[in-house]
Amino acid sequence: MFKIRTFNAISIQGLERLPRATYEVGSEMGSADAILLRSHKLQPDEIPTSVAAIARAGAGVNNIPIAHCTERGIPVFNTPGANANAVKELVAAGLLLASRDIIGGIEFINSLPSDLDEKAMGPLLEAEKKRFAGAELKGKTLGVLGLGAIGSLVARLGLELGMEVAGYDPAISIEAAWQLPSSVKRMENMQALFSRADYISIHVPAIESTQHLINRETLAYFRADACLLNFAREQIVDTSAVVEALNDNKLRRYVTDFPHPELRGRSDCILMPHIGASTAEAEENCAIMAADQIRAFLEHGNIRNSVNFPRLELERTVGSRIAVTNTNLPGTLSHILTLIGDSQINVVDLLNKSRDDIAYNLIDLNTAPDAALLEQLRNIEGVINVRTIPDQAD
Repeated sequence: MFKIRTFNAISIQGLERLPRATYEVGSEMGSADAILLRSHKLQPDEIPTSVAAIARAGAGVNNIPIAHCTERGIPVFNTPGANANAVKELVAAGLLLASRDIIGGIEFINSLPSDLDEKAMGPLLEAEKKRFAGAELKGKTLGVLGLGAIGSLVARLGLELGMEVAGYDPAISIEAAWQLPSSVKRMENMQALFSRADYISIHVPAIESTQHLINRETLAYFRADACLLNFAREQIVDTSAVVEALNDNKLRRYVTDFPHPELRGRSDCILMPHIGASTAEAEENCAIMAADQIRAFLEHGNIRNSVNFPRLELERTVGSRIAVTNTNLPGTLSHILTLIGDSQINVVDLLNKSRDDIAYNLIDLNTAPDAALLEQLRNIEGVINVRTIPDQAD
């Protein structure tokens, strides 16, 4: 029986992926095998020694102590792409709201006197509607910074709206590149992207290298009439620099899903309360993906969509399997295999991959290892943890 501790309300569709016959799930769970959460700010002291994996039902993992988990050999999973369509649709709303003063028009209607009759309203609207005029998106240039699961959808959205689309992503994967339409112009750098775009939409992860990626220096490359949209993460944008750019008319409008006190009350800012992934469908998709990844890891040792471990999936061939996590040092795998061989156990299949300072190994054996061998493996220099994977027949 695997025990899963939850820290937030997780969609029932996701929890149903964990069979009750083999999984116990709850918010109060001692000696949990894994943690499943959404936005809870997880602290190291909330991760007991029994925890083998953590999954976030969402893309961002800045609420999880990644470095601490890596040191302990705990893979952290996220769900990239599960909420991509929800965010894309909100970006569509942001583009439309930024291009025409729709909000101002709605506020104007709601501010009219309650006793204004239909006869008087018509001429008033005709006289005032020019205040809320804007421009069409068709023919304008959309610059997309980050062309992953969400960015690629936003790029397609721009094309569907009749916009010229340019994109830049220094870390684009081959898979993501294949998904992009050929009509998306690839820029060589951010400066080239910013200098040609009327609208810039940000879709990069919140990591150390993207902290305040949009700042005074990069904003200087923006066109004077440009509009910036941030539906990625708050820390990617230096709010003070954006305020300066707006005040100096170097930026026409800022649309963001991450409100800040400095931005409230400004007519040139459209602020949303972090609702990019707030759809029933996105929450279900994220929960399902997170639960499936936890299950694949606990039952088979397989890793998909981990932010700190390599992707590794090995088809089960025999019942006995061990998973070994170690620091990425030369000779460690050879030492592991030598000890297994010395115990008169044959390796049926194995897969070894590394990521940065972590190496992860799945090893199928013809005979289940005994406690003595497991202890020997754990005592190898550099080995962080050794986990026996339950037999599929158990």
